[in-house]
This record gives sequence, C-alpha cells and structure tokens, in this order.
Amino acid sequence: MSLRRKIIGLVICIALNLGLCSFALEASVQMIEKGSVLSMNDCLEIALANSPLIKRARYNYGVSAKSYSISKTAYFPTIGVGTGYYVNTNSSSGRGGMYNRNMSNNYYSAEASLNQLIWNFGKTNANIRMYNFYRIASIFDFDTIVLDTLFEVKTNYYNVLAAKAQVEINKANVQINERNYQRTKAYFDEGIRSKIDLVNAEVYLSDSKVSLVNSEKNYQNALVQLNNSMYVAYTPEYEIESTENFKFNDNMAEVNLEGISQKEDYSAPPEDVEDAFLTSQVEKIEVLTDFKLNPFPYTFEESLEMAYENRPDLKAYDATLSAMKEALKYTKREYLPEISGNVGYGYRDTYNTNSFNVGVSLSTNVNILATKHEIDSAKLQVELAKNEIDLAKQNIYFEVQDAYINMMQLEKQIPLLAVKVKQTLENFELADGRYAVGIGDYIELQDAKVNYNNAQQSYVEAVFNYNVARANLEKAIALPQEITTTIGDEK
Repeated sequence: MSLRRKIIGLVICIALNLGLCSFALEASVQMIEKGSVLSMNDCLEIALANSPLIKRARYNYGVSAKSYSISKTAYFPTIGVGTGYYVNTNSSSGRGGMYNRNMSNNYYSAEASLNQLIWNFGKTNANIRMYNFYRIASIFDFDTIVLDTLFEVKTNYYNVLAAKAQVEINKANVQINERNYQRTKAYFDEGIRSKIDLVNAEVYLSDSKVSLVNSEKNYQNALVQLNNSMYVAYTPEYEIESTENFKFNDNMAEVNLEGISQKEDYSAPPEDVEDAFLTSQVEKIEVLTDFKLNPFPYTFEESLEMAYENRPDLKAYDATLSAMKEALKYTKREYLPEISGNVGYGYRDTYNTNSFNVGVSLSTNVNILATKHEIDSAKLQVELAKNEIDLAKQNIYFEVQDAYINMMQLEKQIPLLAVKVKQTLENFELADGRYAVGIGDYIELQDAKVNYNNAQQSYVEAVFNYNVARANLEKAIALPQEITTTIGDEK
C-alpha cells in the first residue's frame, strides 16, 4: 500500500472516531430535476436535507456531545513526561584567597508521572451528568427545528395550491366578463341596452383583469416562498401534486419562475365574435373537487396532553433544569477535598541515580466566599429553569387552545361555504336568464356574478386556512410525522 493511501486511511479513521464524517455527509444539497412532479412528502424531504438551520442544530449537538465526552475524561489518568539537561558551576576560593577552585555538576534527567483521580465526593459525577443533560437538550432543540421546518414547508405548499386556485377562479371570471361584454355590446349596437350597461361591462372586465394580474403575482410569490422553505434556488420548471384535502381538477400545480420578466398586455378589449347575443354562459367552475374533510381525531384535552408529552422544546427545558440541578450539586461540592493517586519515576545520569515514588494525596483549594456566591447563583439558575418550564407550559396551553379553536371553526365553515357556492351559482344563473330576456337589470346581473366569484374565493381561502390550521395544531402538539429526520443518538 502506498504512503498516500495509508495517510488517507488514517485520516478517515480519525474522522470516524471523532464523529466528523456523519456531519460531513449532511452537507449535501438536494436539487430538483426539471419536469419533476413533487408531492408534499417530496418537498418535506428536500427541505430536511437542505435546511441550514437543521444542519446548524446538528452541529450544535455534535459540540455538546463532544463536551459530554470531554467531561467523562476526568476519570482518565493524566500522564506527565519531562526531560532536561542541567549545567551547574560552583566557584570557591581558599583561605586568604590563595587559590581558586571551580566545580561543575552537570547532569541529565528524565521523569515520568501518572496521576489518577480516585474520588472527589461526586463532584465529577455531577459535572458529567450536567453535560449529558445539555447533550439531551440539544437533541430536543434539533427536534424543534425539524418541526418548525416541516410546518413552514406545509404552509407554503398549501399557499401555492390556494394561489393557483385563485388564479384559475380569476381566469374564469375574466372569461365570464369577456362573454358578458360581447353580449352587452351586441345589445347596445341593436339599441336594446343603454350606453351605461356597455360602460359597466367594460369596467367589470377591466376589474377582473386586474384581479387576475394580482392573483398571478400572489402565485409567483407563493412559489418563491415554497422554494425558499426548501432552500432550493435557481429551480427549474416542476409541478407539485394537490393533496387529498386540496385537490384540483388536473391534480397539478405548475411551479415555473423562469418567465417572471415576461409581460402580457391585458388592456386590449376582446375581439368581436359572431352571434354575440348567445356568448354569455353561466358555467359551474369547480376549482376544488372531491374535497374530503376528515375530522381531527383528538379532543382538546387529548391534544393538550399530547403536547405536554411530545413537545421537544418542553423536553429541552426539562433537560436544562436537570443540568442546572447537577451544576448546583457540583458547586456545593467545591468545598470538599479531592483524593488522587500518583506514580512517578525519575532518572539522573549522575551516578546513574533512579527514583520511583507512589503516593496518595488529599487536597482542596477553595475560596469560601466566592464559592458561596457561586452556590447562590446556581440556586437562582435552578429557579429560573423551573420558571421557564412553567411559562412554557402556559404558552403551550394557549397555543394548543388557539390552534384547536381555529381548526374546529374552519371545519364548520367549509361545508357552509360549499353550499354558498352552489346557491350563488343558482342565483347567477337566474340573474343571467332574467337579463337575457330583458326582465332584470345590469346591476342585478353583476351583483350575482360578483357574489358567485367571491363565494368561490372564500371557499378556497377557507380550505387553505383549514389545512394550515390543522398543520399548526399538529405542530403545537408535536404529532409524530411520517416524514422527519433525527440525530440518530439516544436521548
């Protein structure tokens, strides 16, 4: 084997022993291929692989794990080795200064020693346990970051679906207003309707185009937020699937930001068509299909109990409290002495002198007043940690309560809004028929059309808010997720 391969092998072995390789593997970035069709789970996996926040939490855990390992080395013996060459010259004069004599005593020496801590009345044990609890707390901090990342991706994913639904609704609304403009213009040309009806038709058509442009902007912003939450820049064109609770007719939402610099002129009026009298049609626009509302399976009390049991941030507070208690024990034991053993060997080349010693020592070195203040400070740290736990529990209670109320209210609203869409569609059909035969006026027709369009938008918004509220509640109670990642170490 060449020297180069031996060196590479040695470096790899050292990295494995230090636990560095496992972190290096996490540095890879997962990209998106052009033309891909991604589900929500795919987006979650990409975010977990790419998130620098998760990587930072993983590195922080590595630091705390090494600190814990260092604390355990206090029971490992300390080895000392020393060597030296000494030059000593002595000069003396005889009685009366009659003669001088120079004497040299040069020698070489080597020493070796081994010191071993025997017992320090549990001080080292308390220090080891303190760092272990800090290590455990860093695991729960990692889990908290993972939960936040999953919730952010889910929210942005639903936001893209909702924005796409709004675009489709506004596109259909523009088509409706274009047909209505054609019909009203034909009526005006025939003298059936007044000029004000034609002007109103133009205004409503322009308004619908403005709404379409705004919805397209919101859609592109939603795509940016989704890509950002996955930490993927310069993404190619891809598609995301609709979910069971947010399903489209075509079941896909296109993600394409490559043409954000393109401009389109919406100001031109629609071209004239033949048989304009018959162009207006009331069509049923179902942006969302087969909506399935699966009620949340847990009561508020059950959800709150799960939150207290599962929340990683609360567990991190508990681990920090345990660490503070061990730090207090460590500080209190500063007053106690330390028992240690030592073994030493020395060699001096003068007359080939060898020495060997074995001993046990009992020693202490403490500043009584400083240690007292340190104990008082450690006690306050314990009380502060307890207070943080109490505060966290109260915040969790209100967080779960607020999320649960929001989700339950939206569960009640969605069926009502679905009925409202059907009712406004029926009213629009009646108003359109009355206007076509000359019974109804133009204001009645436009009010019915606006109500129908607004009902669809409210329905889509409610579905979006419900999905986000449900994801927020799952995050608040730390409900176990299908897609996740872990440190891979025991807590």
